[in-house]
Amino acid sequence: MNLLRALATVSSLTVVSRVLGYARDFVIARAFGAGLYTDAFFVAFRIPNLLRRLFAEGAFSQAFVPVLAEQKNKGTPEETRRLIDGVGTLLLLALVAAALLGVLAAWPIVWISAPGFAADPAKFDLTVKLLRITFPYIAFISLTALSAGLLNTWNRFSVPAITPAFLNVAFIVGALAFADRFDPPVVVLAWAVFAGGVMQLAFQIPFLLRLGILPRWRLDLANPGVRRVLTLMLPAAFGVSVSQISLLINTIFASFLASGSVSWLYYADRLMEFPAGVLGVALGTILLPSLSKYHADADHAEYSRLLDWGLRVTALLAVPAAVALAVMALPLIAALFHYGRFTVADASLTRDALVAYSFGLVGMMAVKILAPGFYARQNIATPVKIGVFTLLCTQLMNLAFIGPFKHAGLALAIGLGACLNAGLLFFLLRKQKVYVPQPGWPLFLLKVAASVGFMAVVVYTTMGEARWWLNAPWNLKLPAVIGLALLGAVAYGACLALFGFRLRDFSRRGAV
Repeated sequence: MNLLRALATVSSLTVVSRVLGYARDFVIARAFGAGLYTDAFFVAFRIPNLLRRLFAEGAFSQAFVPVLAEQKNKGTPEETRRLIDGVGTLLLLALVAAALLGVLAAWPIVWISAPGFAADPAKFDLTVKLLRITFPYIAFISLTALSAGLLNTWNRFSVPAITPAFLNVAFIVGALAFADRFDPPVVVLAWAVFAGGVMQLAFQIPFLLRLGILPRWRLDLANPGVRRVLTLMLPAAFGVSVSQISLLINTIFASFLASGSVSWLYYADRLMEFPAGVLGVALGTILLPSLSKYHADADHAEYSRLLDWGLRVTALLAVPAAVALAVMALPLIAALFHYGRFTVADASLTRDALVAYSFGLVGMMAVKILAPGFYARQNIATPVKIGVFTLLCTQLMNLAFIGPFKHAGLALAIGLGACLNAGLLFFLLRKQKVYVPQPGWPLFLLKVAASVGFMAVVVYTTMGEARWWLNAPWNLKLPAVIGLALLGAVAYGACLALFGFRLRDFSRRGAV
């Protein structure tokens, strides 16, 4: 399996989903703007979405895939089948209980996650109502994560990569076709979350059937593999998803700020998540199964070389993405969201948050590479300790930054916290000699930095004045921002080519 080709496949399909995601945010921003109703929905959606990232895509995937890969490599097909069935059955029971508990406990959950809303009873009650509709999403999406983990272990990366598109389709169709049937109309977005979860799970089931790995009912708590997944899963939630916990705490802080603060952070986070998802998550997805197989085979040299490859690709892609987000912040926000009820002030305040987030993009993406370096070896304790320390530091930065920078200070704390997390993971991987850098890093980074600098100058000098982006119609702004992004990509790529970079230099085969 060529990892570069797999990365291109997963990233391109993820781009489809992310573009649909921006279409969904365009529709939501145009229809609902940034205010009471969107604040209520984003809080209600963020809670099950946070649980998805913590336990479904974060803890569960990092705990399950290494154990499954080891069992698949060393065990019999029947033993692998028993592991899949046992984990699937236990997960289903836990998710049904969690969904019911979340629906019943919606009031205290909202009070804890957005206490500032209590000052506005209408806003608070609406958030509770929306949370009761969206909470079952955690059950559907966690089962989808189980399916994705199975498919990725069998090197079927494309199906999980395109699956998130169904949620965005549900949002777009719901907002455009059914909003006027609900009172208030924003309730349609909550039902879109529910429907999107069902659609994502249903899409993956036929592929599991074709491979013969669809989980069957088998409650088997005595299975050693099942017990090992349970042992790894809870602490893995902290190690991988510190930034998501920080986002939830940020929501608490933001709920006390001016109305719209939650929404400004949400829209900025959505833009920051584009490169983080297309590149960082995709890299982590394709690396984890191969790292797990190298660990099972005790091939330490290849393990280290694969981590080095992942970090080089991350530097090559994350640094220009972070700089581009900062330089192009206003054009991106104006082209995607500045319509209808989304005002000039909303665009300006969202830009402040996006620039702050951009400081941490490299760290956020690096964590997606470095954390699997521990989890593939089933080392949970180290990332958990780093995660707890990072979380505490992030909250101290929140307290320091929220006064002078308001909501943008919360975004800056998240970004710097991610960089701290990545730096500590890197330091300990080096200290434990799990990762030994390959030769040539200083010159490599120098060439990347020079190319990024050239790209930034080209983009900044050609993007024009803020007034044009805020006043031009959408049919001019959208092509213009796409053209500006392409110009930046061409400038960066051309500069790399002059420095001798070639695509084939980054070709790499994964474990088979």
